[in-house]
Amino acid sequence: MKRLPSSVFILVLFFPVLSCPAKGMEQWLSEHEAELHGFADMRAGVRLGDDPHEKEASLGELRLQLDLFKYLDRGSIKLKGDVVADTVAEEVRPELREANLLYSPLDFMDVRLGRQILTWGTGDLLFINDLFPKDWESFFIGRDSEYLKLPNDAVKVSLFFDLANIDLVYVPIFNASTYIDGSRVSYWNPLLGRIAGNDFILNDHERNSFPDDSEYTARLYRNIGSMEMAFYFYSGFWKTPEGLDPVAGRLIYPKLNEYGTSARWPVWGGIANLEAGYYDSRDDRDGGDPLLRNSEWRLLAGYERELARDFTGGMQYYLEWMEDYDAYRSSAGQYLKDEYRHLFTLRLTKLLFRQNLLLAFFVYYSPSDEDGYLRLNSQYKLTDQWTIAVGGNFFSGNTDHTFFGQFEENDNVYAGLTRTF
Repeated sequence: MKRLPSSVFILVLFFPVLSCPAKGMEQWLSEHEAELHGFADMRAGVRLGDDPHEKEASLGELRLQLDLFKYLDRGSIKLKGDVVADTVAEEVRPELREANLLYSPLDFMDVRLGRQILTWGTGDLLFINDLFPKDWESFFIGRDSEYLKLPNDAVKVSLFFDLANIDLVYVPIFNASTYIDGSRVSYWNPLLGRIAGNDFILNDHERNSFPDDSEYTARLYRNIGSMEMAFYFYSGFWKTPEGLDPVAGRLIYPKLNEYGTSARWPVWGGIANLEAGYYDSRDDRDGGDPLLRNSEWRLLAGYERELARDFTGGMQYYLEWMEDYDAYRSSAGQYLKDEYRHLFTLRLTKLLFRQNLLLAFFVYYSPSDEDGYLRLNSQYKLTDQWTIAVGGNFFSGNTDHTFFGQFEENDNVYAGLTRTF
């Protein structure tokens, strides 16, 4: 059992809309109590360095998105799909972002069934308890930040009570993140002991067996005064392949349980947040297998506030603490990870020209890995419908095998033009 075929669903679900004459569109939407939004986006990017393992163009896409929303008596239907002409991958592909039914059978219950975008947790571009799939390739090459989040084929049940609220998510077939495999972004390959890219594409063992490869996620949350509190549980698999099958030479997704909590509250004119989680790597609980990722603790603390008019800033501290480090160190190879990985982030955002110009600065820096990553983004609204974007992704590191250091040859700048409707 595999994920729903995007190409078929986009054509079937949007056929009534696409076949409707333009002048009759408004009448069709009104008669069906529906809303239609979307955009066309043209985006191009280029590498700043000479990476022998990748194409010079980092991004070249023409994208059309349609977003259809229809009200029902006790719920709604949402359909969102993209068609992308990708010159770097040399393909035209459909992407079904959302196709779900929301229904409220009881006053205290919502049920959402189908493909949907899910997110929770308190981090700003850092994730502990959000174990829903991400697209790290999109994140590093300059696509809109919307595309960091991948959809889930899931059933979500939300229960609302006076004491607390509960979200339960069931994913029948494991939804993995899009990891860096060398096809668009070069990376550190420990098997080769060097940076690789298109010359060594990483392949994985897909987890697509029902019901063995199902995922279960839960969140319990409530407000205590002005504080938002939440507790989380996840049972499934590492979202990126954190293991290796040496016989097949393929990456694997080891089993994972995660237990976490978070809090968010106003303080000193801003918003503070704390988040923690324990990653229980079920296939290697003693940490003795060098081909599987160890269990670990994760901690996040952040604070955000307005620094001046239309100028906001935010800082975060993030920690990964590897369990059973002695076992890992005795069995691992030459390129050892640290027991503690520290990471700081800084975000600065400024609005100018009557809030039509957005300037955004986001930087990651790890003092333990001695590497970093800078994201620059600017957007200017030409009109209510037209927006131009310019940005860049810049990596640095003292060694090739650290997380951000491995991407040094992938520095890129990009520009985009978007028309919304």
